[in-house]
Amino acid sequence: MLSGLNHLTLSVTDLNRSISFYNELLQLRLEASWDNGAYLSLPGLWLCLSLEPLSTAVAGYTHYAFTVAADDFVSAVARLRASGAAEWRDNRSEGASFYFLDPDGHKLEVHVGDLASRLQACRHKPYAGMKFYP
Repeated sequence: MLSGLNHLTLSVTDLNRSISFYNELLQLRLEASWDNGAYLSLPGLWLCLSLEPLSTAVAGYTHYAFTVAADDFVSAVARLRASGAAEWRDNRSEGASFYFLDPDGHKLEVHVGDLASRLQACRHKPYAGMKFYP
């Protein structure tokens, strides 16, 4: 059903500070940024930074997403729902996604698509203040 880690989303309280940390210090490639977030990458890693208010950042939108093939998405979601896995968010972005909790409350997602498909969708419909980097 799953074929690997799709992306990691981290809630951050200071977007510019976090972009500097991951891009300049850790040397992840900055792919795109916008008013409330950024996409960075390493070979095999898509990192999303999501700006959250200080009061919710630690528990906010931080989650781990796993890749699922488009043909397997519906059955994967049905299996998760049948198991009683609680949903914690509705999908609001490109690519089919199902957001659910593990038994200990960790936030997880199964997602169809990758960083390339997300950037392609954002080029057609960019987020507020979005910039793309070479």
